[in-house]
Amino acid sequence: IGFWGFARSVHDVAPPDPFPETDAIVALTGGSLDRLTTGMDLLAQGHGRRLLISGVNPKVTDKEIAALLHGGPTLFACCVDIGRSAEDTLGNASETAAWAKRNGFHSLIIVTDDYHVPRSLLELKLAMPDVTLTPYPVPTRTTKPGVWGADVGAAARLGGEYVKYLIIRLREALLSLDHRRNKADPRPA
Repeated sequence: IGFWGFARSVHDVAPPDPFPETDAIVALTGGSLDRLTTGMDLLAQGHGRRLLISGVNPKVTDKEIAALLHGGPTLFACCVDIGRSAEDTLGNASETAAWAKRNGFHSLIIVTDDYHVPRSLLELKLAMPDVTLTPYPVPTRTTKPGVWGADVGAAARLGGEYVKYLIIRLREALLSLDHRRNKADPRPA
């Protein structure tokens, strides 16, 4: 039942309407190139002052990334930051939090694949509780009910994402319990 609800919720996530004013945009790597091109399009449309592309492989050059994105070299040179330290979603959250703090950003658009929105937002909110996050899901074939119901690969990808999401929820619940226990009993362990 939980998986079914998760699958339906990621399929139903839509871009914001109306679009809120935000400081900047973050595109998380992984999944499809559409994440990066969507982030660049949002920047070109004026939906943020800067774009962070988080989790870029250190072997990929800025020139290679710029060649993949539309928007022109001038926009890329002035307003795009490349993050290379993140290796996973938790790393994206850490990298994004440091970048937002360094730049004084208090509101961000988060661009990622639709199935990745719940987990990425959870990790990012935990890393930046005082920053307003607006999801911008990139539609994928994976979340279409007719696809994941009939395609084992799509169902496995969606199921894997659901399990990762549950693990993060469990981790945070356990940390919260430990925090409450330590707060109630201030004696050293």
